[in-house]
Parts: sequence; C-alpha cells; structure tokens
Amino acid sequence: MRLRGLCLTVLAGLFAQAAMAAETVPLPQPRPETSAPDKSASDATKPDISTPDTGTPDKGKLDTAAPDAGAPDPNRFGTGAHIDKPIQNALPQPATMTPPSADAVNPDRFGAKQPDAAYGAFQRGLYKTAYNLAMERAKNGDPAAETLVAEILSRGLGVPLNPAEAAKWYALAAEQGVPEAQFQYALALLDGRYVKKDEKAAFALMQAAAEAGNRLAQFNFAQLLVQQDPGDDGLVKAAAYYERAAATGLADAQYALAQLYANGVGGKPHDDAQARLLLAQAARQNYDTAQIDLAAWMIEGRGGGRDLKSGFAWMKRAAQGGNVAAQNRLAKLYMGGIGTDPDLILAGAWYIVARRAGLIDPQMDDFLQGLDDDQTKQALQKANRLP
Repeated sequence: MRLRGLCLTVLAGLFAQAAMAAETVPLPQPRPETSAPDKSASDATKPDISTPDTGTPDKGKLDTAAPDAGAPDPNRFGTGAHIDKPIQNALPQPATMTPPSADAVNPDRFGAKQPDAAYGAFQRGLYKTAYNLAMERAKNGDPAAETLVAEILSRGLGVPLNPAEAAKWYALAAEQGVPEAQFQYALALLDGRYVKKDEKAAFALMQAAAEAGNRLAQFNFAQLLVQQDPGDDGLVKAAAYYERAAATGLADAQYALAQLYANGVGGKPHDDAQARLLLAQAARQNYDTAQIDLAAWMIEGRGGGRDLKSGFAWMKRAAQGGNVAAQNRLAKLYMGGIGTDPDLILAGAWYIVARRAGLIDPQMDDFLQGLDDDQTKQALQKANRLP
C-alpha cells in the first residue's frame, strides 16, 4: 500500500493538518474506498508514472510516487500553494507494531515497584551518592530513606561517622514501623551513649522488630528475656525466639539453641545429637565458639561418633581465626598427637601465640619450659609466622 501526503480521502478534511504535524514516520493507513477511475477521462490528465517526481517530497513520507486514480483534487482546498501549519496539540497516533523498549515500560502497571536509586547506589558502594539521594526523600518522611541515611551515618560510609545523628534518623523510621530501624534504635536506647537510656522503650521496640521477623531482633529479644528472668521460665520464653532466629540460619541463635538441648533446659529435652547438629550449623558459619565446642565433642564422641581428625580440623580453624582459647587447645592437641601427628614445635608455637594474647596455662608453661634451646628457638620462629 502506498502513502502520500494528503491523498487519503478520509483524512482530507478533518485530519489534513495532523498528518503534516507528525514528525515521526507515518504508519500504513487503510486504503480509502474510492470510486472506480473514470475511463472517459483524458489520458492527458493522468500522471506519467514513468517520470519521477522532481518536487521536494513531504517530510516523513515513505513513497513519493504519484497518487492513485480517483484521489481527491487538491484544488478543493484552495487554488494557491497549500502550506500546512503544525497544530498545537498533536492528535493521538495509531499503535505501532514496534515493541517499546524495556526502559519505557512502567513496572507499576504490572504490580512491580520502581527501582530504588538510593539503595541501588548503596549496593554498588556509591555511598555518598546513596546518602544524597536518600536524604532528599528522608526529609520528606520516607521511612526506607530514613533508615538508609541512618545506616550510612552509623557506619561512616562515604560521610563522617555520626552515631548521634544516625540515632535520630533510626528513631524517625522506627516510629513508622520499620523493623530494622526499630532494632537499631532499641540498641541505641539500651546503650544510652547517643540517646537517653530507656530499657523499657528498648524492650518494646526489640519485641516489635522480633515479631516483624528481624532475626537479629529475635535473638537479642531472647537475650533480654533471659536477662529479665534468668530462670527456666525465662529460658522457655526465650527458646521460641532462639528457634525462629536459628531457622533463618543465624549462627548466634543456633549456638544458643544448642546449649538448651545440651543442658536440657528452656523446655527442651536433653538431646546431644540435636545439639551437635546445631553446633555444626553454627561452626560452618565461622562461629568460633561453636567450632571449639564441636571440635571437643567430636574428639570426645559426644552427640555422635568419635572423629579425632575432624575435631582437630575444627579446632585448628578456630585457632587460625584468632580465638585464643582454641589456640591453646590446639597446642595441646599437637602436644598429645590427637587427630594429628605429634609436633612439639607447633605445640610450643601455638601456646606462645595464645600466651602473647594473655592466656596463661600452667600445664603448657611446664611443657614450654621442657623444650630444649633449639626447640624453643624453632617454636618462637613459627609463632612469629602464625596468625
């Protein structure tokens, strides 16, 4: 189908100006119904289709060929040269077959949320940009932006560290029910350095955040319950929150729950197998206290089969992570050849590392004094290379 300026009968009158006003390439339109060509008309009146049109084509036209027979006479619209003027308000354009770009689609139409530029910048490490973007919205009472501003200020990311100012923004977001802000402001109220200490208000906010599903709030609220009531009744109340936090994979809660099963308290039966399973879950997340306990349980065979090599490996992992108690225990494992070959030099080296950190073990002091001068020298050299 060929297109040409104003050769569409249905657009000749009402939409004549609209067709010229559109700056984009017009789309194919339905061919107008025209009467059959007048066979009696003189051939001289017919255009010479073999001769190209030397006139300047209208802007945006796809085809400059002559009009079809039966097209309206342009003299109907005036005898002089016709110049179209753009209309002020462009008429709606027909739908295009070209799909829109993804950037042009508003996700709100489909129930999705618009991307958050401030959080996007924060996730990419553009903290100053994130702060500036979030601050604009925070000043207008946006709770998510208030929380982000507080987070950046509390950690000094891209801006000077300012815990007092961060507490103010956490307080504003907490009032609007943001669980993360409730948790952080509760900690500030318990600490009392940057806001007035208020344990009662902190307890209420921590509970609200815990009920909303914040796992750190769940663990800390359980701790508050135990602190409030150190007896078994307090442990029973706390156990429910420990369990919820442990189910999310929080290592602190997994370790705490392991202690309940290991001791048969807090409404939990004595179950070493379950306790060992929880210790392993926490240990895999580099929770060093769980690694030490798990190592000891594996060496003793508590809660499962005895596994000296695995026990030694967990103790070494905790020691290399900087746990002083693990460093001293690892020294004893090397000294006794438990889970590994005996190595007096490494035993002495690990104890030297622990002793430098302030741990004093009379048994290991005697062992160290029993080394000869060459062994002591080698132990000192290895200790200087250990973490």
